Amino acid sequence: MRPLIVGWGHTKFGRHDALSVEDLIHMAAREALDDAGIDADEVDAVWLGHFNSGLVPDGFCSSMVLGIDPALRFKPATRVENACASGSAALYAAVDAIQSGRVRVALVVGAEKMSGLDTAGVTRALGGASYQREEAGLSFPDIFARFAKAYGERYGDPTEAMAHIAVKNHENALGNPLAQMHRALTLDFCRTVSEKNPMISHPLKVSDCSLISDGAAAIVLVADDMAGAFKKAVGFRALSHVSDLLPLSAKDLPAFEGPARAIAQAYAAGGVSVEDLSLAEVHDCFTIAELLTVEALGLAAPGEGRAAVIDGATRRGGALPINLSGGLKAKGHPVGATGVSMHVIAARQLLGQAGDMQLPGAHLAMCVNMGGGAVATYASILEAVK
Repeated sequence: MRPLIVGWGHTKFGRHDALSVEDLIHMAAREALDDAGIDADEVDAVWLGHFNSGLVPDGFCSSMVLGIDPALRFKPATRVENACASGSAALYAAVDAIQSGRVRVALVVGAEKMSGLDTAGVTRALGGASYQREEAGLSFPDIFARFAKAYGERYGDPTEAMAHIAVKNHENALGNPLAQMHRALTLDFCRTVSEKNPMISHPLKVSDCSLISDGAAAIVLVADDMAGAFKKAVGFRALSHVSDLLPLSAKDLPAFEGPARAIAQAYAAGGVSVEDLSLAEVHDCFTIAELLTVEALGLAAPGEGRAAVIDGATRRGGALPINLSGGLKAKGHPVGATGVSMHVIAARQLLGQAGDMQLPGAHLAMCVNMGGGAVATYASILEAVK
């Protein structure tokens, strides 16, 4: 069975002081069922992507999804966690269940409530996704600063390209009404350390870091022999999940080996190459991560991603538009929701339903969702079916 995406929901990302994680889950899940035109009693199982790690007190939250409709009571519901790739982990678990024939209709939700803690609290919680024996006390800006420094030592200073990435993603977010940040940034601002753009962990400034966000996204998946019952469908040309070693010390940081391997496996499974892609939504938790992903995608050779980014290869109209949604950098990064959100955005693009984000003629989309310091990577290639 080939799983198909037949409906989706997506809250606005941002700070939702008046909403709980349960509220966000319900909003996205209800919208997805309504969008698919399916009744709750037709759902066979539910998966929830949710990182948590101390972000909210409700750690056992899988069954919160069931509260949207009495018909969901007693359906199997499972919370899936894989750091910032928890959303994709939940989606892939549902895909596996449909491919096995055990499930025919799955509801997948990704959600996170991050604003309940202050910045220091969120930083500590996210730090739980690092290797505590060696990296305890490091923030994720510290971890990705190591990637940036290692890249600079091997290939040269990446910060100009990083500034271009930040500008591009903020510009793209202006066309996404669901994005958290609707504010353009200038190249000079992103290049320069200032009171409003302080250095967080050299060479990463505030303008290089993704946002603290609340939000949820949801997807309805069905077996492909049910496609006739739905008004739209997006299929998976390929899926790949690669996990690398946890310690930074065990990896060649500039090579971005786990993401590169996941992307290569997806290309091979889908029988495509980077030249066949229309667009990509990638995990720009920090601007250096997008730069490294540009090279992992094969859009540029190792060390040459800086020139490709500066020359506009990843902008709308470039060789491969990346993060037309604004990415994690400006759309926002409610960690458990991010992977599901990427797939929703890609599906909308492929069906011509992306509004002001729409890329004309989009036919093949890549999603790259990453957890930890290039530890867990999920690479999906999506195509329109109906």
